[in-house]
Amino acid sequence: MEDGMEKMSEALKSLGVEPSREMMERFELYMERVLEWNEQVNLTAIRDRDAFIEKHFIDSVCCISDSRWKEAVNVIDVGTGAGFPGLPLAIVSPEKKFLLVDSLNKRIRILNGILEELGMKNVSALHGRAEELARQKKYREKFDICVSRAVSRLSVLAEYCLPFIREGGRLIAYKGPDADGEVSEAASALSVLGGSVEEVSATCMEKYGVNHRIVYVKKVKKTPASYPRKAGTPERNPL
Repeated sequence: MEDGMEKMSEALKSLGVEPSREMMERFELYMERVLEWNEQVNLTAIRDRDAFIEKHFIDSVCCISDSRWKEAVNVIDVGTGAGFPGLPLAIVSPEKKFLLVDSLNKRIRILNGILEELGMKNVSALHGRAEELARQKKYREKFDICVSRAVSRLSVLAEYCLPFIREGGRLIAYKGPDADGEVSEAASALSVLGGSVEEVSATCMEKYGVNHRIVYVKKVKKTPASYPRKAGTPERNPL
């Protein structure tokens, strides 16, 4: 079988990025550390190297050829988990600034250790709930793009993510095959929160085993001050 990192390199080239040696070494070390930590903390169900590269690395970077991505400077990843998609995106986009957010402090501590080892200067990781962080002035409507692979339905994810995004910025949500159904279901929530769906992409990087579709939501007006609602409410009672 083709070596996974060769496949990663080929995928990046197909997306318009010439992979440097430093870039590929960072991907390799990142994967090693996640798999090592995975023995103690549940970070990923994927333990096979080739599957890891396809499902976590290639999947994470499949938006980088889009002009909307290229224009962004400040990026937040909400519900980053073990750093996906934010950290792979940061490795291939050193010109952008990234904030990785997760509600589980243990994961953030692990990520901060990995970031230090990788020598990543354009990324920081922050522990906190999106419902609380999005109410802080330093984070509210400050980002060009919010990326998320979180499993919440789009109607819920929008309430977590849109408050972080400036007017004219975008939510890039990685969704499954039912993306169209989620978009229809989320119409009311998006309208309330100031978002408008621009595009639902075709399955990205299918030749590399990646079957996510990407939903691009543009922030067309400010999110009302009453959102996001207090912790737990968006999941229990979606808009």
